[in-house]
Amino acid sequence: MTNDAADRFPEGFTWGTATAAHQIEGGNTNNDWWAFEHHPTSGTRESSGDATDSFNRWPEDADIVASLGLDNYRFSLEWSRIEPAEGEFSQVALDHYARVCEGLKERGVDPVVTFHHFTNPQWLAAKGGWEEPDTTERFAAFVEKAAARLDGLMTRACTINEPNVVSMMGYGLGIFPPGHTAGIPFVRAVNANFADAHRKAVDAVRAAAPGTPVGLTLSMAEYVAVDGGEARVEKERALMEDMFLDATGGDDFIGIQTYSRHRTGPHGMVGPEAGVPVLVMGYEFWPEALEATLRRAWAYTGGQVPLLVTENGIGTDDDAQRIEYLQRALAGVLRALADGVDVRGYTCWSLLDNFEWAFGYEPRFGLVAVDRTSFVRTPKPSAHWLADVARTGVLPPV
Repeated sequence: MTNDAADRFPEGFTWGTATAAHQIEGGNTNNDWWAFEHHPTSGTRESSGDATDSFNRWPEDADIVASLGLDNYRFSLEWSRIEPAEGEFSQVALDHYARVCEGLKERGVDPVVTFHHFTNPQWLAAKGGWEEPDTTERFAAFVEKAAARLDGLMTRACTINEPNVVSMMGYGLGIFPPGHTAGIPFVRAVNANFADAHRKAVDAVRAAAPGTPVGLTLSMAEYVAVDGGEARVEKERALMEDMFLDATGGDDFIGIQTYSRHRTGPHGMVGPEAGVPVLVMGYEFWPEALEATLRRAWAYTGGQVPLLVTENGIGTDDDAQRIEYLQRALAGVLRALADGVDVRGYTCWSLLDNFEWAFGYEPRFGLVAVDRTSFVRTPKPSAHWLADVARTGVLPPV
């Protein structure tokens, strides 16, 4: 792809939006997050409950994506629905996700399927979850079964969503299941299991759905060293990013997922910079982080694997602020493209205001508002703004 104008995206650049099963489906009672969010000491603000009822209302969601002119929709499979007990696979659940893919394709939208987005079946959690090396084999078996059913229906496959977030939040900080605070060596061991699971899942997808492009999606941040924090930055990057970038060799793409930057001193993260707005999630309004992470992933991997932005967005009640964030983030994508970074597409998080894990429903990342009682969907101005960019390929000025 070539980019012949500073404000224009190249021909073939893809545009999409994304969700995750537990955040939108509702009633996922058989996974570890449901158990965690209902535990009185978890710190989760509220239950996911019915979420946005997208298990039933997915045709409405697909209609919205198509009406915005976006060419792809990234969504995830709920493992606990498909394999509710070890080795017991639900044909009904597999057929449901096949119908979602078929429905998207009928509307001219490419289905991008994520096989693991934070949640695990409760039976797997009871066996030790991701701290157990055997989980990698169990995950690969699930991926093979699901990929075989979705063969010919998926446009792209994402193996694991942000494994570095699951390991750090769940095994280091204790704010995701299983709620451990076991320390960095334990996080590193869980990371190694996730990296191994990714490689096994790539093989499973390629065996069961040959020809489907497959890759990992990774949470990345722009790390900024403050007051002599350079060595600490390198250690954090090695743990949070490099262990997974090292596992992407031979993949068809790397999914980059970026929201903000981390300011890091010699002893760890430091507070936001004075004068920089802080969002409801607790981090800085810093859309330029996307450009920085794209450049770093491209340089670290030696330009061997194409990049896709598989998540980027902002939790805010101010939709004008959302548009400003998207505009500045996309301007950074254009600068990276102009310098030869192979970025193939952009996916905005999220289609819907939904369940934001431990934060509950307060952060609103959606391009589309959802009434919490009626479930009526209402596209925001930012949805139409992004639709115009996708239609024209031109990024307007701020």
